[in-house]
Parts: sequence; C-alpha cells; structure tokens
Amino acid sequence: MGERKGTNKYYPPDYDPKKGGLNKFLGTHALRERARKIHLGIIIIRFEMPYNIWCEGCKNHIGMGVRYNAEKTKIGMYYSTPIYQFRMKCHLCDNHFEIKTDPGNLDYIIVSGARRQENRWDPTQNEQIVPETKEIQKKLFDDPMFKLEHQVKDVKAAEEAKPGIERLYQRNDIWKDDYDANCRLRDAFRTSKKEFKLSQERDNELLARTSLDIKLLPETEEDRKLAGLMRLQAVPAQEKEDETFSDIMNKPALPSATITSFGGLKTQRLINSKLSSKDLGIVKKRNSICSTSPTETCGHKNGSQAEGVDQKKLKVSTVSDSTEETNEKTTSNGLSLVGDYSSSTDSD
Repeated sequence: MGERKGTNKYYPPDYDPKKGGLNKFLGTHALRERARKIHLGIIIIRFEMPYNIWCEGCKNHIGMGVRYNAEKTKIGMYYSTPIYQFRMKCHLCDNHFEIKTDPGNLDYIIVSGARRQENRWDPTQNEQIVPETKEIQKKLFDDPMFKLEHQVKDVKAAEEAKPGIERLYQRNDIWKDDYDANCRLRDAFRTSKKEFKLSQERDNELLARTSLDIKLLPETEEDRKLAGLMRLQAVPAQEKEDETFSDIMNKPALPSATITSFGGLKTQRLINSKLSSKDLGIVKKRNSICSTSPTETCGHKNGSQAEGVDQKKLKVSTVSDSTEETNEKTTSNGLSLVGDYSSSTDSD
C-alpha cells in the first residue's frame, strides 16, 4: 500500500524540486496523523494484544488478538535490541494501560493499567521441543560427563518417540492421495447416513404406534437382552384377566361372610373340574335309567319333571361338596370360618 501512495500525487505550480520531496516541501510527514507526536519520539501504530488481560479500570476481559491504536516509544536497549513501550486506551472505559517488550525472555510485560491472565504451562508436558538455555549449552561445552549423560537421555527420548513417528508416517501414507481420501470419507459418510435414516424411521414408527412424543436413545445390546428377559417373564394378558375375574367372583359380598385362606385361579379350576366330573356322572346315570323305562323306573310323569329334580339334586350336592371341601381346607390351615350357609342351602 505504501508504494501506491506515491503515485498520482498533486504537485502545486510553486513546487521546487531543490527543496527535496513533496513532504518536505509541504512540511508534512509520510504517516500523516500517525506522526503527529513524532517530535516527542512517539509514533502511532496498530498494536495487537499478545495475550489475554484484565483491564484494571473496568475489570473487563480483553482477549488475545484485539487491536488498538497504540503510542510506540523507545525506552531502552537490550544489548543491540531496542526495547519499545506501547500505550493504548481501553475500548470499554477511559483507562490506559502500557505494555513493553522483553527481548531477553521473548515476551511482553505489562507496565501498568492491566493484569495478565495466567494461562501458562510447561512445554515439555505437551511434548514440545524446548531449546536449551545458555547455562546448559555452556555446561555441555565444558563438562564431558554432563555431555555424555545428556546424549544418553537424548537417545532414550528418541527411542520412545520412534513408534509415534512411525504412526505419523503411516497416517501420511494413507491420506497422501487427496482423491482416495475423499472417496473413503464420502463412502463412510453415506453408510452412516443410511444407518441413521433407518434408525430414525424405526423410531418414528415406534413413537407413532405408542402415541409418544419423546426422544429415543440409540439401541444397545444390553437393551436387547433386558427386553428379551422381560418378555420371558411377562404374564399373558388373558391369564391375568381370568385370575382377576376369579378373585372378584370368589370375594365375599358381605364383610361378615366366610373368608377362607385359599382362592384364586387354581382353586377355581379345581372346583370347576370337580363340578364337571359330578355333572357327567349324574347325567350318565339318569340317561341309563331313563333309557330302560322312561315312565316306570324314573317314577315321574314326564322327562321335564325328572330333569328338574335331577338339576335340584345336582345343585344341592355340589354346594354341599364345595362347603365340605372348604371346611376341610380351612381346618387343615388352622383357620376358623366366620359363616356357614350349608344348612340353609340344604333346607332349600
């Protein structure tokens, strides 16, 4: 940019080349406003913050890389290297802070107006190559034993770093061809995209079927095993419904009714099996008698009356049998009955 500023400049009619350049003739500086304090040894430059700082005026954080218009001043020398100091104004308040160079340590030092944010670490922990200090270099030159020990440590460090360097070489060989590397990456991306799309469709189908509006996590092998175990331990719905129905039917209607220590689906099945066997025996006996002499042997005027008598006998016998069975089981369990309706049933 500087070389283009010299072109297409306007030279007034009274310009005298003997006075020197155009800036000398006009009495101006090439940097214009940036050199307004040049007579004080100050020049305005664009300064970039070398690290993170805290402003002492407003206590705000100023990040590394923020640029300011700073006043540059030469304040001393470090051997043959000049030391410069920069003074700038905070863009968030009216505070000014000053920073100077430190050529001896290759760093910047805050003079006033700010505080450095400490984010330092040991470069050896990051496996960085740290140059030797002047003291160690002098000791390596003067002390042969120290030089030998230092060489042994260097050889050991090189042996430890050799596997990592070989892995880096292999990785560079894999990604050496840009076209092949791009093809492999795109193939892997397509495969993962298809799998993600299929899982998304399955999740949406499951959410629509269950009427849920939640975010599903990816399925794992442990989830599949737990689901299989729960499926094996699950009770069929029809069996559970039958058991609930039988419990409701066996539950006494009145608080003072008989309460037994047994019940449920197994007891109901046992009673039903006994009732069915007794029904079959009575019906077979009645059919065999009625088949020989329907009017004489049965002792009834017609078949309907005989059927009514048999049904009444069957009802009485089944109720009495179930009552006796209940009494036996209750006595064996050591429980007493609150009420007994067998006598009233027999009288009916």
